[in-house]
Amino acid sequence: MNPFVFACITPHGSEILEELSQQNPDLMSVTRGSMEQLGRYMEEARPETIIVLTPHGVRIDGQFCVADCERMYGEVEDNGGKVTMERAVDRELAKAIVQEAKQMRLPIGAVNFATASGPYSCLPMDWGVLVPLWFMPNVPVVVITPTRTVGFAEHVKLGEAVARAVAASGKRVGLIASCDWSHAHDEHGPYGFDPAAAQLDAEVVELLKLNQIERMAEFEPEFIEAAKPDGIWQALVLAGGIEQADRDVEFLSYEVPTYFGLMCAAYHRK
Repeated sequence: MNPFVFACITPHGSEILEELSQQNPDLMSVTRGSMEQLGRYMEEARPETIIVLTPHGVRIDGQFCVADCERMYGEVEDNGGKVTMERAVDRELAKAIVQEAKQMRLPIGAVNFATASGPYSCLPMDWGVLVPLWFMPNVPVVVITPTRTVGFAEHVKLGEAVARAVAASGKRVGLIASCDWSHAHDEHGPYGFDPAAAQLDAEVVELLKLNQIERMAEFEPEFIEAAKPDGIWQALVLAGGIEQADRDVEFLSYEVPTYFGLMCAAYHRK
């Protein structure tokens, strides 16, 4: 059974936020509209906590990372604009996820900073968290950073551990897999051009529409390295957290306004 009141795959490009897109407000407008729709879906689901899977949080070599601090604070700047965000952390659920994952013998660590509790117990909120949360209800969060130094099968198992912890908590919990896709669409971009980028993104779009995201684990490492996505790992955690038969997927949009691909998909409870 799907334990999440709502789940989604979102991108996290800074210019999705209108506040950071002053030079070209229309650049990511298709995605912005989809994100607003995902925010409405999440609001309607009335979550008490939102779990965010991000590729850009605190990284622990060889381990999944769960933020176990009192609060998180982030800033994102672009095109002369700046946005900030602070969210409380649902430490009870964060600890439960870590415990569940350890019982499944997964490599995982809980991370805090400065003090065990209180106002100084604060970790940075990366743009992979802040951008999607900008469109979501203001509720406590749990932030999880996958690791690319363990296999895809472990990412799926982590999703299973997250789902078990959520189900046991009895809370209304939303889930966001924060995923940008191939970063090699533009020869003038920071990662250059590779035809694998368009190919991988096209295959991911098809897998999302077919509700077969588990099959991303079949991508060859050389293919992934050439295309340079950062979404596969979070998507596989979502796949493990919601069984295929319990996913009611709605594909909202795909666009490549700069050098990386942006996709939005909603997963409703059946």
